[in-house]
Amino acid sequence: MKRFLKNALATVALGSAVSISAHAQDIATNKKDGGYQFTTIKNLEGGSVKNQMRTGTCWSFSAMSFMNSEVKRITGKEVNLSEMWIVRNAYFMKAERYVRMHGKANFGEGGALQDIPSIMDKVGIVPESVYEGIIPGQTVRNHGEIEAVIKGILDAVIKNPSHKISPAWKDAVNGVLDAYFGKMPAKFTYEGKEYTPKSYYASLKLNAKDYVSFSSYTHHPFYEPFILQVEDNWEEASMYNLPMDEMTELAETAIENGYSIGWAADVSEKGFSYRDGLAIVPAEGISIKKSGNDNKNFSDAGAKKSSSAFDTPQPEMKITQEMRQEAYDNYETTDDHGMHLTGLVKDQNGKKYFLVKNSWGNANDVDGYFFASEPYFKYKTMDIMMNKNAVPKKLKKKLGIK
Repeated sequence: MKRFLKNALATVALGSAVSISAHAQDIATNKKDGGYQFTTIKNLEGGSVKNQMRTGTCWSFSAMSFMNSEVKRITGKEVNLSEMWIVRNAYFMKAERYVRMHGKANFGEGGALQDIPSIMDKVGIVPESVYEGIIPGQTVRNHGEIEAVIKGILDAVIKNPSHKISPAWKDAVNGVLDAYFGKMPAKFTYEGKEYTPKSYYASLKLNAKDYVSFSSYTHHPFYEPFILQVEDNWEEASMYNLPMDEMTELAETAIENGYSIGWAADVSEKGFSYRDGLAIVPAEGISIKKSGNDNKNFSDAGAKKSSSAFDTPQPEMKITQEMRQEAYDNYETTDDHGMHLTGLVKDQNGKKYFLVKNSWGNANDVDGYFFASEPYFKYKTMDIMMNKNAVPKKLKKKLGIK
């Protein structure tokens, strides 16, 4: 990160939009010459932002950033875990499920935050330096071809005229995955020690059972687990259902207590502007002009937005549980993007915002981060994932979390 925002409690990195001053609390802005003035409530220092490039793998980048932070919180070690190890293994697991379901299941680049602890528990994990997962000589990842090639094989297997599936199809899929991602090492040496993927995972002191997820929808009972019905939740992972305000309070409390959060949300909203470093829900009557389009994988800054709301703080809509549910039911809130919540700030009017680590490189004025307002979080969150120890004891007991 290029500059540093300081407060009385900690030194934190926020990017080049930060304005250094001689005051007790330095001020961060949402962009160069931006009118939003943020002071830190808590910053957990998420580190530099990676670039998912032309892939629909935000779910892996965001959850692995979260896991890197978890390892540092638990052990004090700085690690850089391989996103593509997760993606490559997920492709094969999704392929098996797609064939078992006769093609009546989602197969694609997408995934869910909850996939990461599940996959690590099954096959372990490796550092990125051990498994970069990119074709030799390639400089930009593009998984559109990979998806199409593997899906072509799977559809041929399902429709084969002999009506009996050969076990060879798995070798064929693994061969394609090896060609695009590289062969997965059974053993490797890292920092002078030999590991298997599972023994390296064990060395990180992570436990898949320690990670729990939450959402907030009224078509399921509150305070009970449910399966979030979105296409990319291919493992049908369950999460706990909380009222919207409680989910928001839980997220803010977790960050204040030192726990970062994996965040899945809709970023196709008019109030989401990565270039301006903001995700907000402007009140009715505040004009936002849009030019261009978002790409299908939401893997870059997308459409350009223009509004006074991105220049100085403006009134935002008051979000209700009913509004949130209606947007989900009407496909207005969709499962677009995975990100990493690494801090909490407030603007000059005292309104709270989450500090969000993205996966589109550092192309904006906040080195790839942005600020999501509390109303935006309430309205457009699909789900959040955190360590169960971040959940207050009273709520853990109510939900039956051990």
